[in-house]
Amino acid sequence: MKPIALTTRWNAHRHTSGEAMIDEILELGFTHVELGYDTRLDLVPGIRARVAAGAVQVDSVHNFCPVPMTAQRGHPEIFTFGSKDRRIRELAVTHTAETIRFAAEIGARVVVTHCGNIDMPRYSPELVALCEQGRQFSPLYEKTKLKLQLKREKKAQKQLGYWYECLNQLLPVLEECHVCLAMENLPTWEAIPTETELEYTLKQFNSPWLKYWHDMGHGQIREHLGMINVLRWLERLEPYLAGMHVHDVMGGLIDHVMPPLGDMDFSRYKRFANLNMLRVIEPTPRTAAADIAMALKHLETVWYNSQE
Repeated sequence: MKPIALTTRWNAHRHTSGEAMIDEILELGFTHVELGYDTRLDLVPGIRARVAAGAVQVDSVHNFCPVPMTAQRGHPEIFTFGSKDRRIRELAVTHTAETIRFAAEIGARVVVTHCGNIDMPRYSPELVALCEQGRQFSPLYEKTKLKLQLKREKKAQKQLGYWYECLNQLLPVLEECHVCLAMENLPTWEAIPTETELEYTLKQFNSPWLKYWHDMGHGQIREHLGMINVLRWLERLEPYLAGMHVHDVMGGLIDHVMPPLGDMDFSRYKRFANLNMLRVIEPTPRTAAADIAMALKHLETVWYNSQE
């Protein structure tokens, strides 16, 4: 059975001791974790102690980690590669390099990252609101979606170029540390990159250190909003797949629900779950421990114990 990890995003805010944070996760039956982007510096010594003792394996680290000292709080988009501001891009590269080196030190093989957003009006919330009103197939919905796509296409190229430049700067660090940088799909269409942009970029770079990170909830929302067919794109991007954030979706739009409380059929993902990649359950910090334990049991049953 391939281990399923849990992100410390769930409980980092409750602890002042890294040991206690890890121990709470171990008590739920996990032996592997992802260190979340809200992992503070004061938690790191305890995490290192638990890793050194062999109590836990850190599979992945979510950018930026530990939280940069200049930041008021952890967030995956404090700095972004696609920003129009050169200084922000420089900080994104600097702090991502620090996260990569930290990942290597702690034994993780993947850094998960967000890449940024196109500087344009935000139409995705309008699409979400129309979906919630049951107007997903209305003329207004199609008009709004088309407007979003056209404006994005018009503005995207320059910021995609900034993203490429940042990846080029990070490649030597990734190669030196033997860590992969996995770029996460996000639920909005304004986000960088789209599936098409990511596939093209990964083919062009042709580097073993640049990968795709599939967030199951985000992918389901993108499909619900009429942007993609999630399984077809997952198949196309499979050669680059480093791992998945695992959570359920309720009503097509509310994510970070624990399986099987939402609407997703996780048996559809069984083939991908058995690939040589990482699997990380990603609840919200408000999620009850019992729901996480239930999710772990459900996924192990559906992916590893059910009969074909």
